[in-house]
Amino acid sequence: MTETVRVAVPRKGRPLEAVLERFATAADFAEVADEITSTLRFEKSVTKGHSHPDQNVYERLAAYSDLDAASAPEYTLLRDDREGMPRRIVFDSVTFETDDVEVHLVGREEPFRALRTHEFALGFDSADLVLEEVVQLQPDGLGSIEDVNARIDPMDTDVRVVSGLGDTVYHTLMADPELLPPGADLDRDFVADYAGDLCISPRYERLVEAVLGTRCLDDVTFAYPTEGPEEEAAIADTGLGVYLTMTGSTAREHGLVLGEHLFPSETVLMENVAETQPAAEAVKDIVASPDLETELRV
Repeated sequence: MTETVRVAVPRKGRPLEAVLERFATAADFAEVADEITSTLRFEKSVTKGHSHPDQNVYERLAAYSDLDAASAPEYTLLRDDREGMPRRIVFDSVTFETDDVEVHLVGREEPFRALRTHEFALGFDSADLVLEEVVQLQPDGLGSIEDVNARIDPMDTDVRVVSGLGDTVYHTLMADPELLPPGADLDRDFVADYAGDLCISPRYERLVEAVLGTRCLDDVTFAYPTEGPEEEAAIADTGLGVYLTMTGSTAREHGLVLGEHLFPSETVLMENVAETQPAAEAVKDIVASPDLETELRV
């Protein structure tokens, strides 16, 4: 009998799409993965008020469901955090088979924390959450996914990062060019010699401490955007900051120069090493494979 491996995944957004894309390299799963992605993108459009379907949310949920097909994707309803807390359709689960194991992707609001509490052996989530919650702060900054595990206290958690999926945007230094001396590089060393405000999103305080390193922050005071302007505008007002970017176009629109890419924000495969069994190892091998088509099939 084929063994089933449950894998925690995000319920919506870019990280879930990255997971589906990785498994969709197998042609037989591509159609199901595309269906999930298309459905959730449409529901996001509804949530944002860009689409106005005739069916209500319960009718759409029923239309997306196929209770007679064991391998059909399932969805559920969550309260959205907008005013009025409307219900939003999000991913719940889907099952497919590989040559060795049956993979059951299970939607969770916080996959990383589900691994920490030993609900799953494997899961996917943003690398940012690992930095925000369990990575130790040290004088030198952390710059790569490969270095994360060395900063995790084994007494704190059994979760380790296996690999990234490459859906990368970067936590990047941004500055008003007038703040930089002629010929100066906008990097960690610049921040170490800097005294003043550094603009960041409030929830990224510990992450920024981890990626810059504590030695850079002795004379730095964190400043936070107000509810009004977008982050790049707030950084321009402050003079120096850290924010996520892929191309830097919005930052440049605000007159900012881009500096060092501090850390890649990407979806990562994680494992709880206390729960990992041989079947889970097979799934890890599939995810890490550069050619899934020969290994994964529905």
